[in-house]
Amino acid sequence: MKLENNTVLITGGSSGVGLELAQRLIQLNNKVLICGSSLEKLERAKAQMPSIDYLACDLSEENGPSQLFKWVKENHPTCNALVNNAAITHTLDFYDTPNILGVAKKEIQVNLMTPIALTKLFTPLLEQNPNPAVINITSGLVYSPRAVYPFYSATKAALHSFTQVLRIQSSKRPIEIIEVLLPAVNTPWHKGNPPKIAIPVEKAVEGILKGLRKGETEIKVAGVKILYALFRIAPSFALKKINNLNSK
Repeated sequence: MKLENNTVLITGGSSGVGLELAQRLIQLNNKVLICGSSLEKLERAKAQMPSIDYLACDLSEENGPSQLFKWVKENHPTCNALVNNAAITHTLDFYDTPNILGVAKKEIQVNLMTPIALTKLFTPLLEQNPNPAVINITSGLVYSPRAVYPFYSATKAALHSFTQVLRIQSSKRPIEIIEVLLPAVNTPWHKGNPPKIAIPVEKAVEGILKGLRKGETEIKVAGVKILYALFRIAPSFALKKINNLNSK
């Protein structure tokens, strides 16, 4: 993927990996758009990066993707790259949580249905512009899920599968379909309790940019390469190891 002179939309771009990626892309002479559910975080990001534009919207709502698409189409028709980065998770017990189905529905909506909906909505717009691309952010947990996240790993595994299929179906189209598989990253996403193996957000984004520069369509960042190899050789051992990770 060409890394300069794009108009890039990053969902969940007001913190963590999304925010760091926005900052780096701006440095590479890109126009960056971000969205998020917290207006306070978006305004803080705007203060750090005056050139960005943002929309506050709730992607857990069914009309969230269409609201975001309408805003981009009307205000930034040169958009040629979509980064599906927004994601949520809940650490809970499947059997002991009363409203478990409500939690599942919300995670599936944000982590899986929203990227699918945005990809469908945005593809015609992206393809009108040079160098169109969709980048889906998933996780090394697509190979070996962590039991503390009853739905997150499943949604990311589903998005991984969808991305592979989409890449095949897009083989004769101008659009690039790219997946980034991240390891644990030390961001606010972990609510102050990241695993000991979590890498700095700067290292994660550098891994993303390195893969994009090399033209990779499936970018395994840092420890995901090791987890993938371990999963291929000894899947049961990989599952055990990933579930024995300790937090700080």
